[in-house]
Amino acid sequence: MIQIKRVYEPAAKSDGERFLVERLWPRGIKKEALHMIAWLKNVAPSNELRQWFNHDPANWKEFQKRYRAELEGKPETWQPLLAAAKTGEVTLLFSAHDLEHNNALVLKTSLEEQLKRGHKEKSSAGK
Repeated sequence: MIQIKRVYEPAAKSDGERFLVERLWPRGIKKEALHMIAWLKNVAPSNELRQWFNHDPANWKEFQKRYRAELEGKPETWQPLLAAAKTGEVTLLFSAHDLEHNNALVLKTSLEEQLKRGHKEKSSAGK
């Protein structure tokens, strides 16, 4: 299972493997306080896309489209997350205040689609 969580929330055993998926280090957080496996800054939206989006809900649909295109162009950045999700719980850590419009949501959805696609490919290959 893949879940998302703000970096400012305390770590929990149910988080499983925790990964920071932000381009910039979150303000006011010490590295040891995150209890994470890795900081995957290259899986985050590009600086250009991040600045263009600026967490404006009016740009949300277009942001999702552009970010998904970036993810498709660099699968090596999200493959470690997919591999971890196949073996257990994964938590994507993000710092945005907006819980409904952030890159971790888009990434989570994309990874879940990849997991389903992989499961379907294995099912049809075995027939």
